[in-house]
Formats: sequence, structure tokens, C-alpha cells
Amino acid sequence: MSTLSFRGSIGALASAAAVNVETIRFYQRRGLLAEPPGPPGRVRQYGPTHVDRVRFIKTAQRLGFSLADVASLLVLDDGTHCAAARQLAERKLRDVRDKLRDLRRMESALESAVEVCASARGTVNCPLVDSLRRGDRV
Repeated sequence: MSTLSFRGSIGALASAAAVNVETIRFYQRRGLLAEPPGPPGRVRQYGPTHVDRVRFIKTAQRLGFSLADVASLLVLDDGTHCAAARQLAERKLRDVRDKLRDLRRMESALESAVEVCASARGTVNCPLVDSLRRGDRV
């Protein structure tokens, strides 16, 4: 179904956006997604903008943006704040690169520990466990 013609309940919205209903409710409580007005006693009807908004939030989260970051991006989505949005993305890119450096360092330390473990023979204490026990800097 094209999201352009989407109309449906919260369950249908969750299905169309590939999330669960509790995710929709959580976004509403966080102020990221408006609840459509509904006549008393009737099911609220969500539209295509709701689907797009939920998909935007999920995509931003997959890129590592926090919900606070997502809220900022949503505020900046009026076409006049591209520089501010870019700055937010640049900050996130720096964070990702920092994490990658940390992961490479961890990979190297673990690789060395595995090599030491593989070379240990006999009934010696495990070099990896000894290193962790001593609190060696990784």
C-alpha cells in the first residue's frame, strides 16, 4: 500500500511503519508523534504523514541518533535550518568515528589475548584471565 493513501488505526500505522503499537505510543508520549484528533468513541485515524514520521524516526535511530537528536531534527525540518541539521549530523559522524576507533582498539587487544591464549601450553594460568584480573589496560 502506498503511504500516500494510507488511513488507518494505530495498529495499521504500526504495521505500515514496521514497528509495534507500543513504539507508536512511546513516540507519542515523547512528543515525537502527534496523536490525530478523534471523535469520542471512535477509532482515531492516522494518515500518511504519521507513517512518514515513524519511518523517519526509525531511520534516524538506525543511524545512531538518540530520540533527543531526532526531536531536534524534526524541529529543523522546515527547510531553513540545513546548517544546523548538518552540524548535528557532523557531531554524530564524529561520535561514530570515535566508536570505530574504540572498537578497533578492542579488536586488537582481544586478538592479542587470543594469540597469547593459543600459545599457552601446559597447566599455566590462562593469560587472558590473568590479564583481566590484573586490570591490564586494553
